[in-house]
Amino acid sequence: MVTLDADLSGPKDACGVFGVYAPGQPVAHLSYLGLYALQHRGQESAGIAVSDGETITVVKDMGLVTQVFDERRLAPLEGHLTIGHVRYSTTGSSTWRNAQPVYRSVADAGFALGHNGNLTNTEALSNDLGMLPGVLTSDSELIGELLVHEYGDELRSDGRDLEHALEKVLPRLAGAFSLVLMDEAHLFGVRDAHGFRPLVLGKTEGGWVLASETAALDLVDAHYVRDVEPGEMVAIDAGGVRSIRFAEPTPKLCLFEFVYIARPDTQLYGHSVHAARQRMGEALARQAPAKADMVMPVPESGVPAAQGFARAAGIPYGDGFVKNRYVGRTFIQPSQKQRGTDVRLKLNPLRDNIKGKRLVVVDDSIVRGTTTRQIIALLREAGATEVHFRVSSPPYRWPCFYGLDTGKRSDLLAADMEVGEIALYLGVDSLAYLDLDHLVAATDSPRESFCTACFTGDYPVAVPEYDTKLVLEDASRTIHVSGHVSGTIPSSAERA
Repeated sequence: MVTLDADLSGPKDACGVFGVYAPGQPVAHLSYLGLYALQHRGQESAGIAVSDGETITVVKDMGLVTQVFDERRLAPLEGHLTIGHVRYSTTGSSTWRNAQPVYRSVADAGFALGHNGNLTNTEALSNDLGMLPGVLTSDSELIGELLVHEYGDELRSDGRDLEHALEKVLPRLAGAFSLVLMDEAHLFGVRDAHGFRPLVLGKTEGGWVLASETAALDLVDAHYVRDVEPGEMVAIDAGGVRSIRFAEPTPKLCLFEFVYIARPDTQLYGHSVHAARQRMGEALARQAPAKADMVMPVPESGVPAAQGFARAAGIPYGDGFVKNRYVGRTFIQPSQKQRGTDVRLKLNPLRDNIKGKRLVVVDDSIVRGTTTRQIIALLREAGATEVHFRVSSPPYRWPCFYGLDTGKRSDLLAADMEVGEIALYLGVDSLAYLDLDHLVAATDSPRESFCTACFTGDYPVAVPEYDTKLVLEDASRTIHVSGHVSGTIPSSAERA
């Protein structure tokens, strides 16, 4: 889900979605647990919608899952099916309206939806509806309006109005969308034709579960059945699970899910994310060795790769930082200034482990570079004699238009800088990135099954030629869409 506001800073969201169809089970409580397991995917707002067969009740608010929900709020949410959503904290507008699930009433019925991803044809779809600027503020709301438009004046006798509306709307959507939806009696899971964002189907006692990651299935005692396939809609009701194909699949799972986004205990393409990240570290040690006294991670996302690097290099693994677990990911903090301040709140150096030592420091990626530069400064202050920085992914050079917070291209450290220049900026003795072929090999999956746009600039779906978030709010701005599928976006200097 992408929020559209006035700072022109580009897509800012990567969310988590969850759904349960389980008559006789405490579905709201199960949704709470599922969202808790997906909290890493969204820390700005949380919401749950529940149906008892006649009425849909939606509760959503700003904050973490544990801040939005307690037993007092969960107890009245009785029903047999539910969806839930967590939203990423961003530089964009942070308002209750942008919290999800999105709810729409139509005729004598209603539906709710949760969205992980980012549409790339928002302007065209909005124009089709004749929407005035400011009426909608997100592409998730736009999907809801498109569905309302397809309901018709009267409800169908088969009760499948939402399903029929989805069959008409889904082929018109472009970009990334993993969706969970519900009406009073049905639960739906949807994944775009490229499958940019993950979505899985699980089985629990007396019912079914949909989740952004397999790790969320574990917490609700559900077992993994399969991935929702790219271009597929699954419909779940009293009759079980039905599959509806709305587009031919062309799998392009976001490779950055393996690198950073997904929990290490999640399975992607049937492979352990934790094991893949360790293999990335092993490959990095072979590709870019360094003489050092200790290999240490940038906690916590750098831990598996650092373990793999240490094992392959034969260098002792150790901790260089203690992490304050109550501070969120600096990658998603609302402002550049706050990102810099939060490094010291988040990480405290273990001086006895650092002083007088040559260090290999391993992290999963460098996006903006502000956090990394602060980390290097902390290690120098703590007495490290050498700092060799190793990154278990290629340089992050291109913004994401498929549902991940990266900002515009000028925000990306590697967009216009070579590795040597980045090393000087960070203040390290050496710097090396894992090359793309070794990264893909570590996943045990074919290269053609991934979107690698953030590393290569090759976008599987046409994207806007410049960064904007005002598509739905500013009628005076014209959005130009690239006419080719695989290509690059002009740099900020070229755009100027």
